[in-house]
Amino acid sequence: MRLKRLGLKQYRNCDNVELCFPTRKTLIIGKNAQGKTNILESIFFLSDLKSPRTSTIADLIKFHSSEFEINAQVEKNETDIELDYMYTADKKRELKVNKVKTTPKNFKSIVKTVLFSTKDMLLLRGSPEDRRNWLDRAITQIYPAYDERLSKYDKIRIQKNNLLKNEIIDETLYDIYNEQLVITGANIIFLRKKFLKELERIATEKHRVISESEDFTINYSCPKNEVEDISEFLKQELINRRKEEFARRQSCVGPHRDDIEFYINGADATKFASQGQQRTVVLSLKLSELEIIKEKTGFYPILLLDDVLAELDDKRQNYLLKSIDKNTQTIITSVDTILFEQEFLKDVTIYNIENGTVKNQVQV
Repeated sequence: MRLKRLGLKQYRNCDNVELCFPTRKTLIIGKNAQGKTNILESIFFLSDLKSPRTSTIADLIKFHSSEFEINAQVEKNETDIELDYMYTADKKRELKVNKVKTTPKNFKSIVKTVLFSTKDMLLLRGSPEDRRNWLDRAITQIYPAYDERLSKYDKIRIQKNNLLKNEIIDETLYDIYNEQLVITGANIIFLRKKFLKELERIATEKHRVISESEDFTINYSCPKNEVEDISEFLKQELINRRKEEFARRQSCVGPHRDDIEFYINGADATKFASQGQQRTVVLSLKLSELEIIKEKTGFYPILLLDDVLAELDDKRQNYLLKSIDKNTQTIITSVDTILFEQEFLKDVTIYNIENGTVKNQVQV
C-alpha cells in the first residue's frame, strides 16, 4: 500500500496544498508551526476519521473558512483508489471512494497508518486513558469490527451513567445494563489481551536488541484470559462494587477503567523507567505495530514519524531508521536534514513547508 498523492484545501493552515509521493521515503522539513504536523495529521485522518490532536473535527477547518477537504490517491493491491473527504462548519460531511459516496467504515478500511509522534513519548507516564486509546486504535487497524464494539459498549455505559444520576435508581434497569456491559466488555477485553500478547511477542525482541540486555513484558489489568472467565470476573466485580457505583453515580467496572502495564526486568516501567528506557519501550511498541499490521493484512501500513528523531539519541535514531522495511512507505517531519545520514537521504523526496505552503522540493 502506498499514498501517491495528497491534496488539502482549507485544512488547518494549509490553504491549498498538493503533494506527490514518488518514493518510499518522504521528508517534510520546516520550522515549527509551519504545517508539517498538519500534513501528517491529515494522512492519519484518512485512516481513522479522527485527529490525534483534537476531538473536534471543526478544529481542522482553516480560520475564516467554512469547510475543509482532503483528497488522496492510494495504490493498494496494484489498484489506484481515489479518496475524498469534505467537512463543513455546520457538521456536514461527505466521504467518497472512487467518486462514489461511501460509509465511514468502508472509507477507513482503505488506508492503514502507524503514527509515531512526540506525544507518544509520554505513553508510559500518561494516563490509563492515553494507553487505552493507543491500544484501541491499534486493534481497530486490524479488526474494523472492534470499533463497533467499542461504540456499542460506550452507548450502554452512558445510558447506565445517566441512570445512576437519577435520585431514585431503577435497580432492575441497572442490572439489565450490567448484563449488556458484561457481554460487550468481555469481548473487548479478550481482543485487547489477544492483541497485546501478539504485540509483546515482537516488542520483547525489539526491546532486547535496543537495550542489549533488558527483558520487556506487557500486562493487562484484567487477570482472566478467556471470554467466559472474563465475563465471570466482570460480573463479580460489578457485585462487589455495586454500592460504590451507586455512591459515585458512575460506572466503575469494565474496559473503560482498565490499564496496560509495561515491565522492564520485572519493574513497573510507568513508575521506574528512565527517560531513555521509556523511549525504548515506545519505539519497540510502534515498530511492533507495523509488523502486526503486515502479518494480519498482508501489507505494511504508512509510517508517519512526526518530529520524533529529535527526541531520540543517536543509538535509537539509527535503530529506528534501519529497522524500517524497505517496502514501508515512511513520511517524516523534521526541522532540517541534519539528523539524517547521507545514505538514508538517497531516494528520498524532500519538501520544504513554510506557513502551510509547499515552498519547494529540496535538493540534497
